[in-house]
Amino acid sequence: MSNIAEITKKAALAFEQYAFTTPLQRAHFLETIATNIEALGDSLLEQANKETNLPLPRLTGERGRTCFQLRMFATMLKEGNYVEASIDTAIPTKTPPKPDIRKMMHPIGPVVVFGASNFPFAYSTAGGDTASALAVGCSVIVKAHPAHLATSNMVAEAIVQAAKATQMPENVFQHVTETSFESGKELVQDDNIYAVGFTGSRTGGRALLDYASSRKNPIPVFAEMGSVNPVLLLQDALEKNAETIAKNYAGSITLGMGQFCTNPGILVGIKSDALNTFANTLATEMNAIAPSAMLHAGIESAYLKNSTHALAQKGITSLTKNTPSSNNGFPVLTTVDADTFLSNPDLAEEVFGPYSILVQCNSMEELKEVWKSIKGQISTTIMGTDLDFSNAPELLNMSLQIAGRVLLNGVPTGVEVCDSMVHGGPYPASTDSRFTAVGVNAAKRWLRPISFQNWSNHLLPLALQNNNSLGIWRNINGGLTKDEVVS
Repeated sequence: MSNIAEITKKAALAFEQYAFTTPLQRAHFLETIATNIEALGDSLLEQANKETNLPLPRLTGERGRTCFQLRMFATMLKEGNYVEASIDTAIPTKTPPKPDIRKMMHPIGPVVVFGASNFPFAYSTAGGDTASALAVGCSVIVKAHPAHLATSNMVAEAIVQAAKATQMPENVFQHVTETSFESGKELVQDDNIYAVGFTGSRTGGRALLDYASSRKNPIPVFAEMGSVNPVLLLQDALEKNAETIAKNYAGSITLGMGQFCTNPGILVGIKSDALNTFANTLATEMNAIAPSAMLHAGIESAYLKNSTHALAQKGITSLTKNTPSSNNGFPVLTTVDADTFLSNPDLAEEVFGPYSILVQCNSMEELKEVWKSIKGQISTTIMGTDLDFSNAPELLNMSLQIAGRVLLNGVPTGVEVCDSMVHGGPYPASTDSRFTAVGVNAAKRWLRPISFQNWSNHLLPLALQNNNSLGIWRNINGGLTKDEVVS
């Protein structure tokens, strides 16, 4: 038996117990993980800084977000409504008689989570995928990202110690540091694994989806695979605020050296003096931003390759003065006309880093054609005024088919962790656009509904018993209530 097979078997045995722990027990576990991570103090931040080149203030904020997420899911558990309890009582006099049927959500099984390179805390070892899966009762195996193994090991130990302190089943969380692609494939294709969480490249996410789909018993892969997050620059907005918008977008494109899946990689506008002002201001602002080290050598190499490839395409004009470098991320703004963009699919591909392309259109119809061609996005943004929306009201409806999050008059970087956030979108932004990877609803990925028919009251899970001892909201015979079931 391989080491991976032993790990997944342990995860399956842990799940058999962990799935039936109480929500309050799991809430205590998550809160203890957060406390343990905070107790690591500056040593954790310094280690992450050493491995990722991310500045300490950014890492401090990300650690705070990670601990907030853990406590957010603990709050969800204490409230208890995530189980979506539904009760339809029996009607013996109906022909044929209607049985008593009750439904709630149940954990799907052991889950494999792949750590992300660009978020060593919030999307990695104790990040949103791990926190949400542990919250609902799934055992978790994390495959650490090789770019920050030491950081991942420190966080993993904090989780293991939290499990011991709160008396969780042994091996409810396991940490795999093997870096080979083969070990990842073996994890996904092992029969003991029931779902996969991934944040990273389209190539990596697509490979995991193919591995999972080729199994004898296919399993879901919830992969967030990046995005170019197209931005529409409408005429009245530019005429009134071109320079301000440009300065805001210079900051967004180069934030964290562009190493966010919400980086605005494609800007689309209609040719005009106002668009020229925007382009010139944006280029000036980006020229003033000094290149700096990216997350690791692999990302630096990929950015150099992909940005150089983009600059070499026919019809492309560079608006910034930076020269490609093998050592740092260099901010780049290019521009192209709509016909050239539509005829060259390479121009719509993500260049992960501080890069954006401005597509200049001749008309509103051409702008819409460009926008519709950029399918499957995490976010899309429209910079417009009431006059712009009055002139082209169809844009708002069109936006809903393009992305999971639609912004008006803002920048897509910065993802708020809250109940209303959707972080995901149509393929290839994510593998299942019905779910979010951020916010409390991320837990729904690791749950499946089960109906309980004709069960005696005392045998039912607490959430479905008549007296509602948990005090949760339940749908009883079509109405939402906290009342007891009247037999």
